[in-house]
Amino acid sequence: MKDLKKLTAGILAEKLEGLDAADIEKMIETPPDSTLGDYAFPCFRLAKMFRKAPQMIAQEIAEQLAGETAFHEVRNVNAYVNFFMNRAEAEADAVVDVLEKKDEFGRSDLGAGKTVIVEFSSPNIAKPFHIGHLRSTVIGNSINKIYDALGYDVVRINHLGDYGTQFGKMIVAYRKWGSEEDVRREPIKSLLSYYVRFHDEAEKDPSLEDEARATFARLEQGEKEETELWKWFREESLREFTYVYDLLGIEFDSYAGESFYSDKMDRVIDIMNEKGILQESQGAQIVDLSDYNMPPAIIRKKDGSTLYITRDIAAALYRKETYDFFKNIYVVASQQNLHFSQWFKVIELMGFDWSEQCVHVPFGMVSLESGTLSTRKGQVVFLLDVLNKSIERTREIIKEKNVPAEALEQTAKDVGVGAVVFNELSNNRIKDYVFSWDKVLNFDGETGPYVQYTHARASSVLRRTEEDVKALYEGSAVPDMALASSDAAYELMKAVRKFPKIVEEAGEKYEPSVITRHIIDVAQYFNKFYHDEHILVEDREERLARLAVTIAAKQTIKNGLALLGVAAPDRM
Repeated sequence: MKDLKKLTAGILAEKLEGLDAADIEKMIETPPDSTLGDYAFPCFRLAKMFRKAPQMIAQEIAEQLAGETAFHEVRNVNAYVNFFMNRAEAEADAVVDVLEKKDEFGRSDLGAGKTVIVEFSSPNIAKPFHIGHLRSTVIGNSINKIYDALGYDVVRINHLGDYGTQFGKMIVAYRKWGSEEDVRREPIKSLLSYYVRFHDEAEKDPSLEDEARATFARLEQGEKEETELWKWFREESLREFTYVYDLLGIEFDSYAGESFYSDKMDRVIDIMNEKGILQESQGAQIVDLSDYNMPPAIIRKKDGSTLYITRDIAAALYRKETYDFFKNIYVVASQQNLHFSQWFKVIELMGFDWSEQCVHVPFGMVSLESGTLSTRKGQVVFLLDVLNKSIERTREIIKEKNVPAEALEQTAKDVGVGAVVFNELSNNRIKDYVFSWDKVLNFDGETGPYVQYTHARASSVLRRTEEDVKALYEGSAVPDMALASSDAAYELMKAVRKFPKIVEEAGEKYEPSVITRHIIDVAQYFNKFYHDEHILVEDREERLARLAVTIAAKQTIKNGLALLGVAAPDRM
């Protein structure tokens, strides 16, 4: 598909001495109002070069380009040259690209030969997979899909929180108040109840904290009983987590969590000693970061146990040596900003220049209408409950529609889960928000179900004229896009044309909401086109042109939803 901005810059370069196409392309703007054209070229900078008023330069350029077939019109407005592209040519160029690429439309080979690791989700073993984990899970999954679409070799890692002092607490709590039968029946809810009780009891009896630390130390030393309990908690937790991942359609290449690196930390500490950056402080081993306006990074506590930061450094070193990553992306809440700044700096001080390839992608926090999420207090909303409730609500709504009985359950799942995921990805990731059942389950307005319904509407149109659609895909019918160049059709096709660049922008910014907002725009443009113009007209040539616009819109919406991890039902 041609880059129309680059095309415009190239044509301008032939008329302007002293400026090359690359310089001109940087100067070209997109007018805020489509009535002012597709592109605008400001002439202020040229006044000194050509010793003329900018308005006069703009007028001369517009006159010189009057016969260019790439443009429907070239008009000067004050000191600007405004370009109106040849609509039929621009639309035909995009339609051909969509018809040829289909599900590949929007993909590129930008990252060919480069490996990107995306670490996301990463729930804690033996703790609930709650609504707070949804953000990392769906933002990370979308970033993974975006980078895959950009041609990178993506490795998806679920860095499970399966190590640390909390397991000492969990083991102590289970031994004192637990039941094997309860854990097997409801693993997460049972283990959570023990964890909550531990903290309640520890407020009355602080010695429980010492017992927990001693228990974790035995786990680190590989003691049989503690290790067997830990493995059991891990297996039961993973089994329950899998239900959620299956509903969301998410897969991982690795579940290597913190425990995987428990035997890899001595090497990290040896390197720090070799570099002379490790020092003792009150019995603990630290890296002093005061020169970088950060508190010290505690690498090993005085009881000999390690911390998150030690394991994160070991993990990064292992990943670089195993995958030779181009980027190592961590999708973790903004609360951990200092933690990541600290250990990125420690890696740099260890002499690894690839520390710059480690990227923290933060996101805002989730709270409940009743207050802050708290695992210790048992104040959580289980993610599985959210997804199931959304599916149930959707099932009741679409029972009244014309969804075939055999497709009812799948459609309810696609739309119900899609509503939750789309809601998460509809706003800038860094924003905090309050979880509200009413908002998540609201299917009106700029929501996932609205975009999915638009896709289903386009699919319905195309089903009613399958022979024409087949002819367009096979190339036996070539649409004359001049027959579908109304304002509604053209605005829609401009949005379709932007989609590949939108995918690139989302990758650069690690921001799925860039795609979410764009496909909402595409859906709105299509619905205006659908309402303003009759698509299945009698005249076949005109019908083919409007069907081509419909195919382009449907495919763009489908491909955009796929990058968000949301299904695109053909019927709703």
